[in-house]
Amino acid sequence: MGFRLSSKDYAEYLRLAAAKIHENGDYVTALDSATGDGDHWSNINMGFEKIVEEIGELEKMSLFDEFKKIGMIMMSVIGGSSGVLYGSAYMGAAKVLKDKEFIDNQAMCDVLAAMLEAIMTRGNAQPGFKTMIDCLHPAVMCYKDCIAQGLPEMETLSLVKKAAVDGAMSTANMEAVRGRACYQANKGVGHLDPGAVTMSYQIETLMDYISSSL
Repeated sequence: MGFRLSSKDYAEYLRLAAAKIHENGDYVTALDSATGDGDHWSNINMGFEKIVEEIGELEKMSLFDEFKKIGMIMMSVIGGSSGVLYGSAYMGAAKVLKDKEFIDNQAMCDVLAAMLEAIMTRGNAQPGFKTMIDCLHPAVMCYKDCIAQGLPEMETLSLVKKAAVDGAMSTANMEAVRGRACYQANKGVGHLDPGAVTMSYQIETLMDYISSSL
């Protein structure tokens, strides 16, 4: 039958993602300090801490309402452009989940695709700009390709995870087009984009969590 994530399941994933982000604070802050103003981790971590505080409420909601609420929290708590982008991502994904009780394989792909579209539109950015998009875009493209090929879900999840991590790692070779790094003489070349790294933490945790349910 494949996996079927409920609102409660997704809330549990968020708890795990928050822990992953929290434990990598020093690393992400060091990355951001090399190319930006060093506050990316503190902003993202603050948003996820607030979400964890609200999990008792979130897990009782419909998926549609849960994702809308997550978007509202992120938009109001996370500082800088990240809050707007993450908020837009979850608001966009909520529309995909209207009237759905569970997130299955196709719906998960649709959710990530909707998030990608919202971030690209709101941020007026494309793959190759050295942003979180460079993690999310290859993950979504991989997911769509795996479904088109009819690959088993476990294999799909593993490949999507790898695409996300590889995408984040690829930002080291890119010149920044957005963010503070684009004002540096070397455009941040040689440094990973912290936004792509924290996005990879989320996708990696999500794929591992779903895999554990199969």
